Amino acid sequence: MFGFGDAVLIEDEFLRDGLQNEARVLSLAEKLGFVRGLEEAGLRRIQLGSFVKPSRVPQMADTDALFAALERRPGVTYSALVLNMAGLERALAVAVPHLSISVSASESHSRANLNKSIDEALAGIAPVIERALAAGVAVRAGIQSAFGCGYEGRVAPERVVAIARSFSALGVHEINLADTAGLGNPRQVFELVGAVRDVVRPQAALSLHLHDTRGLGLANMVAGLQAGVRIFDAALGGLGGCPFIPAASGNIATEDAVFALEEMGLSTGIDWQALATLARRLEGLLGRRLPGRMAHIAAPEGATR
Repeated sequence: MFGFGDAVLIEDEFLRDGLQNEARVLSLAEKLGFVRGLEEAGLRRIQLGSFVKPSRVPQMADTDALFAALERRPGVTYSALVLNMAGLERALAVAVPHLSISVSASESHSRANLNKSIDEALAGIAPVIERALAAGVAVRAGIQSAFGCGYEGRVAPERVVAIARSFSALGVHEINLADTAGLGNPRQVFELVGAVRDVVRPQAALSLHLHDTRGLGLANMVAGLQAGVRIFDAALGGLGGCPFIPAASGNIATEDAVFALEEMGLSTGIDWQALATLARRLEGLLGRRLPGRMAHIAAPEGATR
């Protein structure tokens, strides 16, 4: 059952997915401090923010300034989310090397978020992807609500596969399947990853964005590993959450994911205990306990650091 090996890449997204719904807006200095902490813990890919309208998401208003102020370290990839051509132009202006650009597999979610159908959203995002690729930017094309929708429930796997095929044809570097509402289960993850892998270019990596709404986040990660995925999103402290599911918790916690992977013998290059310290610092700033587990558990004797 556990015949997998290889190294695993974790992208921490707390600075974007985690903070975007928080009432407490972190300062630029605070964000830079957390970037340094994530780097020192061994993170090799960090999503710093999104290029969206500041009036809509004030927590992301300083993303341009964050990239401009960043002291970029060799071996670390700094990423961001863009939704349209205006956001892309802002990202290019501050030399963002890696971008996430996504659409939803749910008609209801797509219309609620963008006031567009899935087909309209795909038609609108294709030129953005093409422009980014032409500029030499690594593009990760995401499929939101790939495992279920907070509005309409089940999402047809065939729809996800069709979107993935379209992204692959554009030449993206990576395709990300997102469990936006945290409704997926391990069997579903294993089967959908396999179905997508069958229709995309071999050069396109697959990654998973998993939420822990129903407590299946790490189980879904293991199912992804079994299906061949070696890139996963997580968020420090388990911060984040889907606004469409009552009492939804956030992403799988980065420190928990790293601990689990290292315990299973997979290499991440990340110190989960350093992340646990960062998570406790974040709790202090936000004034509440976060759902991540390992930040509140003493290090087991002999645990890998």
